[in-house]
Amino acid sequence: MYNSSSLDHADILNLSANNVAASVRPQKNLHVNDRQSRLIDRLTQYHCRLEKENTNLKILWQEYRQIEPSGFKYSHFVDVYHEWRLKNGVAKVKFNKWRIKDISKETEKTLRTWRASNLKSQWERAVALLDLHKGVQITIISKKIERSCKTIKKWHAVFTCKGLEHLDLHRTKRIGEQVVNNIKLKKERIVKLIHESPSLHNINRTSWSLKTLAQAYAIFYGESISKSMISEYVRSEGFTFKKARTVLTSPDPDYRTKLKKITNILSNLKQNEKFFSIDEFGPVAIKIRGGRSFSPKDQTRTIPQMQKSKGSLICTAALELSTNQVTHFYSNKKNTAEMIKLLELLICKYSAEERIYFSWDAASWHASKKLYEKVIEVNEPEFRNRHHTPHVELAPLPSSAQFLNVIESVFSGMAKAVIHNSDYQAIDECKLAIDRYFSERNQAFLENPKRAGKKIWGEEVVCPVFNESNNCKDPKYR
Repeated sequence: MYNSSSLDHADILNLSANNVAASVRPQKNLHVNDRQSRLIDRLTQYHCRLEKENTNLKILWQEYRQIEPSGFKYSHFVDVYHEWRLKNGVAKVKFNKWRIKDISKETEKTLRTWRASNLKSQWERAVALLDLHKGVQITIISKKIERSCKTIKKWHAVFTCKGLEHLDLHRTKRIGEQVVNNIKLKKERIVKLIHESPSLHNINRTSWSLKTLAQAYAIFYGESISKSMISEYVRSEGFTFKKARTVLTSPDPDYRTKLKKITNILSNLKQNEKFFSIDEFGPVAIKIRGGRSFSPKDQTRTIPQMQKSKGSLICTAALELSTNQVTHFYSNKKNTAEMIKLLELLICKYSAEERIYFSWDAASWHASKKLYEKVIEVNEPEFRNRHHTPHVELAPLPSSAQFLNVIESVFSGMAKAVIHNSDYQAIDECKLAIDRYFSERNQAFLENPKRAGKKIWGEEVVCPVFNESNNCKDPKYR
């Protein structure tokens, strides 16, 4: 190539590498045929149409082939266009098939009014349509108004085919008239149930809960309904629950020591050992009781301040933590004699166990000299052999730590169900409700031992297990 060229050594030293290569290499004779020249003449027009019209190269090529049936194929057409664009320094035009071509002045004025509106539905549609008219990509609009591309495409189709007046301004699907009437009927039925007593529907509670409302609704009307729907309907009708919370502390200097002893016992409890949480509920006066219930927001339920009591009762009970079984009886007083009575009842009922633990608060009758003497007596080998009773060990709670006494949680759940909002006419009627509550609760936890705290008769403030973070005592229902 050098020999055939007209260059000498001096010329080469004065040229750049690219010029040397161009001078040495033989130059190609680029021949532009008539078909290509005719296409190049039209490319300026095609490019202007790409910028101003909502079109693309495919559509322009189809028009080109109609004019020149023997013209280039689509791929060659595109190559010639891009080569012409790069040679002339023309920017690439992005095609947006969702671009809205024409919007009348009246429609544009309406859309701008919507865009300035406080209604989000109008603002969303106005922004989407105006930006589509400007040629903004649909993905950018989607991020801007936080709606899906599918929804924006739906608005585009409705606007281009039917017009602005057919755009649905509701964000969600319209509810049919029949569905609205069914919802209204369900709300009326639920309010009727709230105004009735649960006892009329064979429910052992003095106030409604979401679960009992769902049960009564299904039985009475023969149609199932979920608790979440009842909650939504009740709130929409202006009913709500009102509640409060209290925090308790223990001043016992040996709090950690006593607590550690109980936790060690529970963590190492064997199958032939039982741990009882013991306390008394009451005395409770038999009269009209207050409490929480469904009521209109603008009304406050009232009860007479001065009432004549129909009597009072004290319920002494023990909760076995491993099986969630409650043993209870009614007492006339809170004293050592009742504790001894409970002790004798439990050692007979659980005679097959090797050891049982008693845990209670620091009440005086729980730590009396007479009671300790009785515990020593029942632990004598001669007494145990004769009566076949387990060994009894005491694990008292720290002083003023009723919130750690697990049975307090059970008492709170029982009070919420059958004492709260009650108006019993006699002591025996109240006792019958308490007996039924504990009977149903015991049976439920025998059949479902893993569902502690999930049943209505286990609806305690906290799960009935010993935990330092629990606040088992709930004075609100006492």
